[in-house]
Amino acid sequence: MSLQIGFVLFPNLTQLDLTGPWEVFSKLPGATCHLLAPDMQPVKSSSAGLTILPTTTYADCPQLDIVCVPGGPGHLQVMEDAATLKFLNAQAPGCRYVTAVCTGALVLAAAGLLKGYRATTHWMSIERLATFGAIPVSERVVTDRNRVTGGGVTAGIDFGLVLVQALAGEQAAREIQLQIEYEPQPPYGGSPATADPATVESLRGKLGPYATMMQEVDARALARLNGPD
Repeated sequence: MSLQIGFVLFPNLTQLDLTGPWEVFSKLPGATCHLLAPDMQPVKSSSAGLTILPTTTYADCPQLDIVCVPGGPGHLQVMEDAATLKFLNAQAPGCRYVTAVCTGALVLAAAGLLKGYRATTHWMSIERLATFGAIPVSERVVTDRNRVTGGGVTAGIDFGLVLVQALAGEQAAREIQLQIEYEPQPPYGGSPATADPATVESLRGKLGPYATMMQEVDARALARLNGPD
């Protein structure tokens, strides 16, 4: 099995959205993973001091079997980046799977690639999907035909394993999970359903300005999608 898998890079991405599934896919026999960007300049993640180097440009990228968009604060800028949206729309028809982790799903949505599909994303952005015609589902990983989306950040590992199972079978996914010793035992609740309410409200308050920015970007992206061709 030969697979071309591409991860879209952009400034201020959350590196674990990318490196989690990358670690899984890189262990899949026959898989070639690409780090994609408009040019070959280093891309700074949202993690201070951590920079990622692209391996190929949009222009030089082969037809992918899987395209994956990570999330992070920078997804707001990418939702309005014509080059990235054009690249995704050009690649999507030839992909076996069009995918995203965390708020990368909103980039797919802004490209018009999730309309009518069930999808998930980070819990703070789940309601935003409906704005773009997607069907929000509060699950760790959601598969709808050839669209596969993962929830926030750490869900990227689960997402990767789900795709490996679809591509190479359950035994391959089991072996990779064992190889990376993925056996999470979190000390605290990691979703609104399991975290204590005070922590949820505290975090919502701290992220209030970010939530306002998301609403503004969504409105512009939706206007572009619904505007004249």
